[in-house]
Amino acid sequence: MADTLYLSLWYPNLRVEALADKLTAVLGAFAAHGGEATVYAATVWPVSWRESPVFERVYGRGASGAGAVLGAEPRLAVDEAFELLHEDCAYEFQIGWSLWELESSRGNAGPSTAPSPSRRSGSGSAQDDSSMGLGARWVREPRLVRIIGYGPLFDEGAYEADGHIRVDFGSDAPFLEEDADLDSVAARHVEENVRQLVELTAAVEKASGATKRLLWSELGESLAQRLAARLGVFN
Repeated sequence: MADTLYLSLWYPNLRVEALADKLTAVLGAFAAHGGEATVYAATVWPVSWRESPVFERVYGRGASGAGAVLGAEPRLAVDEAFELLHEDCAYEFQIGWSLWELESSRGNAGPSTAPSPSRRSGSGSAQDDSSMGLGARWVREPRLVRIIGYGPLFDEGAYEADGHIRVDFGSDAPFLEEDADLDSVAARHVEENVRQLVELTAAVEKASGATKRLLWSELGESLAQRLAARLGVFN
């Protein structure tokens, strides 16, 4: 069963004023690891997820009719959102990140645009037709990933459990494809997705100076163990 995958990052003695630089570094790391260079949207949430946003802006993706590239540079998007600097706010940014997925499952590619609960309670596309048997086709398209920076007082200190910054990757299906026959083609695509996840995770940790990171799922299952079982490592 598909699960939702998150990455939490923590920083020592982080003040809300310094959160903007950390978010900019995390967003900037995506372009070198299968992601887009510009931010799709920014939202500022006050007090808790139950409240309505106090700031929302959609910058768009791809190219406009005039040929201009849509989206905002990470620093611009972060600076605009942080004009509302409060310790009880959460700052959310959405950015595109490409993974190999079976065409039939693309509808569940990205995370919901609605806020997810606290841990305490996703440009152009490519395709691989080498596995077209029974109508299957692997495609590589960007999903929207949500990057959230928590002010220290947001949702009663949610950062302690969720991280000062939390990355919501959406469904973990591309890293397992449990409903697909795991032939050599499928295994190659799953392996590439996992490698990209590992490289991105290391890159955002290094770029932002995180001292602790945790890759976790909403159901509490280990992605590494599920992947090992999927590949037949465990009996």
